[in-house]
Amino acid sequence: MHEVGIMTEAVRLAVESARARGASRIYELRLRVGALSGAVPEALRFAFDAVTAGTIAQGASLAIEAVPAVWWCRGCAAEFGAEGPLAQCPRCGAWSGELRAGRELDIASIEVS
Repeated sequence: MHEVGIMTEAVRLAVESARARGASRIYELRLRVGALSGAVPEALRFAFDAVTAGTIAQGASLAIEAVPAVWWCRGCAAEFGAEGPLAQCPRCGAWSGELRAGRELDIASIEVS
């Protein structure tokens, strides 16, 4: 489960950022997770509880903002949503390989004190 590694690094970065700002506690970590990022939100939640133990993030909440996949069609200049590694434009039927959103796996914000 690579989500443990992902969450370990996210918590490490959050703790480092919080401490650099003089904070002693993390109350919430908010992540943006794209539909095609390869990360499973439920697995991230499970890993979060395990990797925050003994850190200033222990007991914090994890908020996950789901980012849908958004594709671009060069043929008709349309943006559209679809699941999967390739998508067919619903307007003109052309296949698109240009993903505009959906691979995100970012720390969006950290609530600290």
